[in-house]
Amino acid sequence: QVQLVESGGGLVQPGGSLRLSCAASGSIFKSLRMAWYRQVPGKERDLVATISRIAGSTNYADSVKGRFTISRDNARNVVHLQMNSLKPEDTAVYYCNAKDQRWGRTGDYWGQGTQVTVSS
Repeated sequence: QVQLVESGGGLVQPGGSLRLSCAASGSIFKSLRMAWYRQVPGKERDLVATISRIAGSTNYADSVKGRFTISRDNARNVVHLQMNSLKPEDTAVYYCNAKDQRWGRTGDYWGQGTQVTVSS
């Protein structure tokens, strides 16, 4: 079992920056593909960014490319989402996700979410 705890959300003006963090419990962090999703009321949860287990590969939604950066610290069991040049349309609840990629395992874990509001 993996528990995920997000932090770093808040209110920021357009053009500003925020850094989200997600701390994972347990000893299998290096076996987890990590991702950030976001959701606004009444809409589906959308994928924002992913990072592979050994941080060798990242992927981003087109809407955040060039502005957001996902990274991970396997020594500290933490994944970050650096968000720059924020826009009002980035306002959402941001969720951390972890998928267990060990052979034969299917664990899929979610954090509780952290609110990001971009507004002047």
